[in-house]
Amino acid sequence: MNWSLPFAYVGASLIGTLTAFAHFSRFCGEVGRAVADVRTWAPLAVGQMKRLGVDSLPIALFLSAFTGIVMALQASYTFTGAIPLYFVGALVGKTIILELGPVLTGLALSGRVGANIAAELGTMRVSEQIDALETMAYNPISYLVVPRVVAGVVMVPILVIFADVLGVAAGWVTAMNVLDMSSAQFVRGLRVFYDSFDIMYSIIKSISFGLVITVVGCYQGFNTRGGAEGVGVATTRAVVISSVLILVLDAFWAMVLLK
Repeated sequence: MNWSLPFAYVGASLIGTLTAFAHFSRFCGEVGRAVADVRTWAPLAVGQMKRLGVDSLPIALFLSAFTGIVMALQASYTFTGAIPLYFVGALVGKTIILELGPVLTGLALSGRVGANIAAELGTMRVSEQIDALETMAYNPISYLVVPRVVAGVVMVPILVIFADVLGVAAGWVTAMNVLDMSSAQFVRGLRVFYDSFDIMYSIIKSISFGLVITVVGCYQGFNTRGGAEGVGVATTRAVVISSVLILVLDAFWAMVLLK
């Protein structure tokens, strides 16, 4: 048995990871510099906000509504006979605003928005449309990437706010109609543990999620190789990597802001 093979595999994997990180860091630097080219990306940003944000609203609201319903039912089941029932309101409010609203919306958008961006830009790359932009003296980063990144950073927090509101409202309605709670009891639970920082925490997380989803999707699309098969690979990578980074950022913000 050749004992050097495992070490060679680990070394090659490490070199590949570091190389990919270096390329991604350089790409992020180019995006940062392209933000200054406002005249190029600003006219395109509104259209991207509609595509990435407004068109994603139904799926965000659908997820949050059923999450609120399930949280109210599970809270009632857990608290039965041991804790006052108004704690259902507290659990639904805290869980939706702090965790499930931003994270579930981010994961859903990584599948819808991140995959869409990677597939669109990947198709443009393999069909040489991006090369054509460079030939016409357009900066493809300013023209294609920055509008999508700006749209993600702006619209994902807005989607999360709508998701938080609808999730809590769905839990509220469920508590009143299924759990035999009064509206005053649910509101009491919401108010007892409410902290205005919860909203800010949710928005901070959602901004970082929007940035990750769009930047990773654009990076994978810009670096697509190999025709239609390469587009599929880039799309899958965009979804997987952005989903993993969302969970990592979720833990990071919890450690930094909730200690």
